[in-house]
Amino acid sequence: MYSHIIVKGGVIAISINNTRKNISYAFKILVIIASIAGVYISAQAGSEFMGGKTVFMYFTIQSNIIIALISLIGFLLLLGNMDINSIWYVIKLVGTVSITLTGVVFVVVLAPTLGENAWNLQNVLTHVVVPIASVVDYFIVASTTKIKKANVIYVIIPPLLYALYSGVGYVCGWNFGYGNNYPYFFLNWGSKVGAFGFSHELPFMGCVWWIMILLIFLLIVGFCYVTISNWMRDN
Repeated sequence: MYSHIIVKGGVIAISINNTRKNISYAFKILVIIASIAGVYISAQAGSEFMGGKTVFMYFTIQSNIIIALISLIGFLLLLGNMDINSIWYVIKLVGTVSITLTGVVFVVVLAPTLGENAWNLQNVLTHVVVPIASVVDYFIVASTTKIKKANVIYVIIPPLLYALYSGVGYVCGWNFGYGNNYPYFFLNWGSKVGAFGFSHELPFMGCVWWIMILLIFLLIVGFCYVTISNWMRDN
């Protein structure tokens, strides 16, 4: 599976052999191309959900851009046989968990509310292709080092920042599309359930509960990813 064990700055890592490196190249390229295509098509789809000039205000698009940049930088690091700092693997973990959230929230929460219109090309690219390819690539490269489980806490940073960003947008009356001052129904602080309420229909519960559930989900996913990649490294 691997070529040899090396030590970089006190961090034990394993160099990837050429076969696994080429597979990683392929998935990184897939992530980059699918992200660019998905974002572009979304920006051109002015009459659809998460489309047009407000497209860059959504976590989906932002997480796609971030994971594409992470993949590009990772591609260049591998191509140049450069030393990869342990911090990079944490960044890779954070980006992968964020794009996982993008995919899971769309499939489980958003798609059922949007109906068959949800499964257009741009949504498939940004919510399915990119997340799956990113997760596969994570396990290819992250299994070459041992990531401390304490670093899992960092996976909540991007969603927390986005919750703050969307909250500011709500207060300031930003238009996220269709005249709404919120990006997703579960971040609509002005809904009938508000911050802490509950209901038998959308959004079912207040924004605070949605945020807490999503953060717990992120921590669980991050813990699972690190546990699996560390197990792959040791075996």
